[in-house]
Amino acid sequence: MPRLYCDEPLASGARLALPPGAARHVQVLRLQPGDALTLFDGRGGEYEAVVEHMGRSEVRVEVGAHRAIECETRAAVHLAVGMPANERMDWLVEKATELGAASIQPLLAERSVLRLAGERAQKKQAHWQGVAIAACEQCGRNRVPIVHPVLPLRDWLQAAAPGWVLSLAAGSRPLQGGAATPSVTLLSGPEGGLSPAEEEAALAAGWQPVTLGPRVLRAETAPLAALALLTLAGASA
Repeated sequence: MPRLYCDEPLASGARLALPPGAARHVQVLRLQPGDALTLFDGRGGEYEAVVEHMGRSEVRVEVGAHRAIECETRAAVHLAVGMPANERMDWLVEKATELGAASIQPLLAERSVLRLAGERAQKKQAHWQGVAIAACEQCGRNRVPIVHPVLPLRDWLQAAAPGWVLSLAAGSRPLQGGAATPSVTLLSGPEGGLSPAEEEAALAAGWQPVTLGPRVLRAETAPLAALALLTLAGASA
């Protein structure tokens, strides 16, 4: 049964026109009046629904029973990443959503290949938010992670609460799954990693260095490996 995100509040018994994105999805699937689907609005749980009307530009549905289904992780892991280039950031956002990331913060670091600012950065943020929504529709999550606006790493560090930073430096603690913690932020660098100055700034701000081992992982691989370890097995370092 199709699962669709509806970016307006849902309620059992309501009759409403689907937002444009969800309506287009229903039209592409060629659903007909009487066909069933599942809707979620990101506020918790999901709703049964039935297509009532299929028009050229409007799709109307009747919202049915609410199901209090959640598949969120015990620990809220917020991912802050130096943006990898090309389609790798799309892939990272998609997989991070599937793995349960609570939010995703794209960062512009010294070694970032992808340089975004202004309107282009806003369009990319909206695109990545759409990628996260599509991933939730596919994987069964009913809460969509927020993809925050692109920020320079140094500016973001000044306001962010300290968490864990992935590091290859000597003395970094192995990152391990374990007992869940309520919330943690995980910082990972772009291609080439964080610069020495950026890592020193993070450590000076109270961030704890953690490692996934001696191998050098790609910018899109390292945060996902860490996220899988934390969300699938709890969160502990």
